[in-house]
Amino acid sequence: MSRPPASLPIPPFFDARSAGEYAYRPDAAQLASAGAAWRAHHQLRPAAAAETRVHLLLIDVQKDFCFPEGSLYVAGRSGRGAIDDSRRIAEMIYTNLGVLTDITCTLDTHLAYQIFFPSFWLDKQDAPLAAFTTITSDQIAAGEVRPNPAMAKWLCGGNYTWLCKQVLYYCKQLEAAGKYQLYLWPPHCLLGSDGHALAGVVHEARLFHAFTRVTQSNVEVKGGNPLTENYSVLQPEVLSRFDGAALAQRNTQFLQTLLAADAVVIAGQAASHCVKSTIDDLLGEIAAADPALAKKVYLVTDCMSAVTVPDGKGGLAADFTPEADRALQRFATAGMNLVTSTTPIASWPGIEL
Repeated sequence: MSRPPASLPIPPFFDARSAGEYAYRPDAAQLASAGAAWRAHHQLRPAAAAETRVHLLLIDVQKDFCFPEGSLYVAGRSGRGAIDDSRRIAEMIYTNLGVLTDITCTLDTHLAYQIFFPSFWLDKQDAPLAAFTTITSDQIAAGEVRPNPAMAKWLCGGNYTWLCKQVLYYCKQLEAAGKYQLYLWPPHCLLGSDGHALAGVVHEARLFHAFTRVTQSNVEVKGGNPLTENYSVLQPEVLSRFDGAALAQRNTQFLQTLLAADAVVIAGQAASHCVKSTIDDLLGEIAAADPALAKKVYLVTDCMSAVTVPDGKGGLAADFTPEADRALQRFATAGMNLVTSTTPIASWPGIEL
């Protein structure tokens, strides 16, 4: 069989400026027509015929994270973090269209009340908490913060005592794991909102790939359980309740999909949180099954940025870049590949097409 082209030109409809336009929305019907023509012109085979499965996992490339207009823009230190990342992701998809066989986009998906939203909590004066606040188990035990009792009826059958025990247990479990403390974020990626949608330039590229390679445009939804965080697409942060019952489940089916690929390419937002947590969980599964599998994972370092929180004075109140950098080095030490989008995938170490 013929080898796929190592690199393809970027289609003429692509406009890099669209990466910075919150309102940009591609025309799916036009992309379907263009994809069929592109497939014929470049003699591309359907993805199902490929001998090597190269699966691109795009994490949370959604408007709330990818634009200053979003409620939780991932600016990085440059201020243009996610905007430039989205442009590079789209360009990587186009130039590697003949190599990529599968693309899955995760969608962070929330409702108005989640354990990591300020709306969930009250202080001891019954005032709501502010975003970008850390909640500890000691604060809960001391009565300094508590879950809003008005939620109890629809959240846990009216049993407010159960809810208080559960949130205390939850924070203790987080703290014992050592990855995160409970951190309150502004409402983001609310189901049905504009901010929940994929950034238009990335949505355009993944649809063009689907129509050109005759493959599905896959999505994995995460984050709908109001009682746990779900940074990783592979599992929530806490799986159990204080009473021993299950709180949530691992995404074992999608994990097996990733492990079955010949190469897993990971990009998206944010490098310090959802990207990091997903890779951590994937690495944990790999370490348990066969540590050598780490070498088939490729982390696209110029297509992800860390969370930064402006202080309103031209500086940063919080900067998670060091955490992201340390995680990437740890993943590389475990055998994963750190790569950039400007090098064709066919030239990455270990890729055999």
